[in-house]
Amino acid sequence: MIEENKFLTVAPFQCAWRKDLKFREAGRGCVAFDAFAHNDVTVVFRENVGSQHYHYKRDNSPHYTVILGSHRNRRLKIEVDGKTVVDEEGVALCCSSTFQSYWISIYDGLISVGKGRYPFQNLVFQWLDSNPNCSVRYVGLSCWDKHVGYRNVNVLPLPNNHMLLWKQVDSGEYEGKEEELEGEQLSYEKWGLENFLESRELSDVLFIVGKDKRLVPAHKVILQASGNFPLSLPNEDVIQLQNISYPILHALLQYIYTGQTQISEAQLGSLRALSLQFELMPLVRQCEETAERFKLNKKLFDSGKSVELSYPSFQPHCCMAFPSQLPMNVKRLRQLQSTGDYSDINIYIEGHGLVAQLHKVILSLWSVPFSKMFTNGMSESSSSEVFLSDVSPEAFKVMLEFLYSGVLSLEDSVEFGTLLLQVLLLADQFGVTHLYQECCKTLLECLSEDSVCPILQAVSSIPSCKLIEETCERKFAMHFDYCTTASLDFILLDESNFSNIVQHQDLTVTSEERVLNAIIMWGMRARELCGWEEVSELLALSTPDLLFKDRLQSLDDFLPFVRFPLMPHDLLKKLGQSNLGRHVPIFHDLVREGISYVEFESLRPGNEQNLRFQHRRSSYKELQYISDGDSNGVLYFAGTSYGEHQWINPLLAKRITITASSPPSRYTDPKALVSRTYQGTCFAGPRVEGGQIHAWWMIDIGQDHQLMCNHYTLRQDGSRAFIRCWNLQGSLDGKTWTNLRVHENDQTMCKAGQFASWPITGPQALLPFRFFRVVLTGPTTDGSNPHNLCICFLELYGYFH
Repeated sequence: MIEENKFLTVAPFQCAWRKDLKFREAGRGCVAFDAFAHNDVTVVFRENVGSQHYHYKRDNSPHYTVILGSHRNRRLKIEVDGKTVVDEEGVALCCSSTFQSYWISIYDGLISVGKGRYPFQNLVFQWLDSNPNCSVRYVGLSCWDKHVGYRNVNVLPLPNNHMLLWKQVDSGEYEGKEEELEGEQLSYEKWGLENFLESRELSDVLFIVGKDKRLVPAHKVILQASGNFPLSLPNEDVIQLQNISYPILHALLQYIYTGQTQISEAQLGSLRALSLQFELMPLVRQCEETAERFKLNKKLFDSGKSVELSYPSFQPHCCMAFPSQLPMNVKRLRQLQSTGDYSDINIYIEGHGLVAQLHKVILSLWSVPFSKMFTNGMSESSSSEVFLSDVSPEAFKVMLEFLYSGVLSLEDSVEFGTLLLQVLLLADQFGVTHLYQECCKTLLECLSEDSVCPILQAVSSIPSCKLIEETCERKFAMHFDYCTTASLDFILLDESNFSNIVQHQDLTVTSEERVLNAIIMWGMRARELCGWEEVSELLALSTPDLLFKDRLQSLDDFLPFVRFPLMPHDLLKKLGQSNLGRHVPIFHDLVREGISYVEFESLRPGNEQNLRFQHRRSSYKELQYISDGDSNGVLYFAGTSYGEHQWINPLLAKRITITASSPPSRYTDPKALVSRTYQGTCFAGPRVEGGQIHAWWMIDIGQDHQLMCNHYTLRQDGSRAFIRCWNLQGSLDGKTWTNLRVHENDQTMCKAGQFASWPITGPQALLPFRFFRVVLTGPTTDGSNPHNLCICFLELYGYFH
C-alpha cells in the first residue's frame, strides 16, 4: 500500500485504514472519493480501525461492505458481516480508463450509493438494513484481485436532512440594488436552456418560418455556438425560412436548446437538410445514422411514432453542467465571450471599469438572480449595463470562464485558497449552483489543518455552506493542538464556531491545559502565542475587562468546557494561585472543583458518566521523559516500528533519517547517534554556512510524523570536548528553523560518557515539527578541535503523531 499526497493505491487482499476516515457520529456518515479500477472498488465500514494486511472477507467483526463492480465489473454487492444481502446487476459500475467519483452514505442502516463529484446527488441505489448496525464508524478502502487507486477521499457529516444538503443553495440578493428579487423561487433542477426555447425573453433574433410567416424567437450566441447561422452583429436580426415548416425548425431548435428532439421518419430528411444548411453537424450525423438504420431494418421503428434523437453526451438523470450536455462548441462559445460578439450586456466593476461584454441568456441560464434581473422589469431589463461593487475582478473572471465552459479553472498558486473562497462567495451571491457545488467539493478536497480557519471564517456566514462549516469545525477539533499553535488564525473565529469546536465530541488534544490556553488566547485576541502563565502576569498590571474586553462574557461561557478535574494536581494548585484565579471568579470556582475532584471525589460513583471527568482522544502519542537513557523516547519508539516489534536501530529500519554537518566517516556515523551501544568517539565536524562555522546533527522523523518536543537528552562521547553553547532547533521543512532551547555557557556537560537532559518550556513546546537538530553555536572546551560536536546519543520526548 503506497500513499503519496492525496493518491492511495491499495493492493489486492489488503485494506487501507486511516484514523481520519471516521464518521463524526456512529452509524451516520458519508464517504466521497475518486477511484481508478478495472473492477471491485470495495469500501468497508467497521466499528474500529482494522489491519492493513487482511481482506474484508476474513473480517469476523461487525461490518458493512459495499462492492462497486463485483463479478468482473458486472454487479453491485452489499454484504453484512460477510453475508451477501444485495446483488444487483449493472448498477454503479467502475470504469477502467479514468478516475470516477462516487459517494456512499450510511444513515441508521440506510445505505445510499451515488456517482459524481457532488455527495448526496445522482443517487443510483439504496438499501435499508432491517436490523441496522448503528456502531460502524471507520471507513476502509479495499479491493479483491487487482490494484485500485483512490484519491480525494473525504468523510462528511450526515445530518437528518442529508439528501438535501447539496440542494440548499439560496439565490442571494443582487447587492447594490434597492429593488428586491421578488417572485416565486425557481427550482434549479428544472432550470436550464430549455426554459429559453422559443421564448421572447432575452431573444435577439427571429426566424420567419413557412408560408404563414410564423415568428420564432431565438438567441444569437446559442445559435452561433452550435452551428453557423447567417447572423449580423446589430441588435435586430431576422432569418427567413419560407420553404421550411415549423415542425422542422422546432425540432432543430429543440435539439440545440435541450440536447434531444423528436421527429417523424418522413421529416428526417428535411431536418438533415436544415441542419446541414446551418452546419449543425452532430444533428446531421444523427439524422444520417438514423435513416441508415431505418433502411436496414424497418422493424426497429414504429411508423406511428416519432424518431428520438439525442446528442451523444446527453444522459438523462445525470447531473452534468452546461454546455457538456448540449451540441455546443465550447471553444466557439469561449471565443464569443472573448470577442464580445452578439453581447447585450456590459459588466462594470467599481474601480476597474468595463471588465466584460457578455450575453444575458448565458448569465440567466446559470443564475436565477441574473435571470430575474434581466426579465422582471428591473432596470437591467432595459439597460445594457450592470455595475458591481465589492467584487474581485479575478474571482469574477473565474466565474465567467465557468459560465461559458462549465469548468472551474484555477491556477495552482499561493493565492489559490483565497481566490477559491472568493469564487465560492460570488457563486453563492449570484446563485450559480453548479459553480458553488464545484467550489465546495474543491474546498473539501484541499481542506487541511493550515486552511481550515480561513475557510471556516469565510463560510460561516453563508447558510448554504452548513456542510463545509461542520466539516471545518470537525477538522479543527480533530487537530486542535496544531490549529491553535501553528498560527493565530483561530482567534478570528466567531463565538459560535469556536464554541462548537471546544464542545466537539471529536476534539482531540494532548492536554486540558492546551484547551485552557486556546480559550484564553481567543478571549484576549492574542497577537502572539502564549499560555495562561503569561496572561496571569498581564493581569498583575491590568484587569479582565481591559484584557478580554467584549469577549469577557464569552470567556466565562467557555471556561466550563475545560475539564479541570483531569489536570495534574500540581498544575491545578498553580492555576488556583495565579492572577486568573484571583480576578476571574468562574476560573477560581472551576479550579477549586478540579482540586476537590483530584483530592476527594475521583472515586465517587457516577463520575465516569460525566463528560467533565472523561479523557478526550489524543492524536498524539505521549512519549514522556522518565530518566536519562530510558526507552520512552521518540527515536526508540521509531526503532520498534512504533510499537509493532522488537527494537532495532531506527536508522537501519529506515524509520528516520540522520545527517551531520560533516561527511560520514569512521567517527561520524549517523547510526551511532541512536544506537543503544555506547560509542567512545562520535562527532559531527564543522562546515561553513553563510560565512560562519557550524557543526550539527539533524534528525528527520519522517514526512508522515510530527513531534511536539518537551524534553531531550544528550550523551557526551569519550572525549573532553564538552559543549557549552548550542541550540536545539525544530523545523517543518528542514530549511527554516525555530529555537526550542538555547544554551549559553551551559556547564552541565563535564564528564566523558555523561548523560544530560533538559526540558523544553514555553510556546515552543506547543509547536509540532518534523526535523530536529542540535547545532553548535560556540567553541567546545577542546582547544585543538573547538568546532566538533562530540555527542554519541540523542533522544527526543513529547507528543508524537
